[in-house]
Amino acid sequence: MTRQSIMLYVAWLVAIVATMGSLFYSEGLGYIPCDMCWYQRIAMYPLALILGIAAFRSDARIRLYALPISILGAIIAAFHYAEQKIPGFGGVTPCQSGVPCSSEYMNLLGFITIPFQALVAFTIISVLLFLAKPKKS
Repeated sequence: MTRQSIMLYVAWLVAIVATMGSLFYSEGLGYIPCDMCWYQRIAMYPLALILGIAAFRSDARIRLYALPISILGAIIAAFHYAEQKIPGFGGVTPCQSGVPCSSEYMNLLGFITIPFQALVAFTIISVLLFLAKPKKS
């Protein structure tokens, strides 16, 4: 197995764990996702599928499609996390209905929230995809 294939498999594993984690929070624990959580899910769920296909095919060219999605998801997660942790940042939120985006269902060690977990997952996926350069032909 090549280094490139390992990077794709690990990125896929991170996307699967993040997807299952988000489903556990909403379906298992009954946490209602806010609008920004939905946007992060919109970025993560397809990654779980396309990274799996790319990993099985050892196709690092997927990074052309997956890396922008992952970076966009990281930006959304960082914005969401900032809204939770920076006072006064909550007024610029796109949340219009349901649960406010500034609410925290969990806060482990004073900084680990659900958007922080998503930010970490998107960052890991982005770094792995950046490092999984396709073979030169």
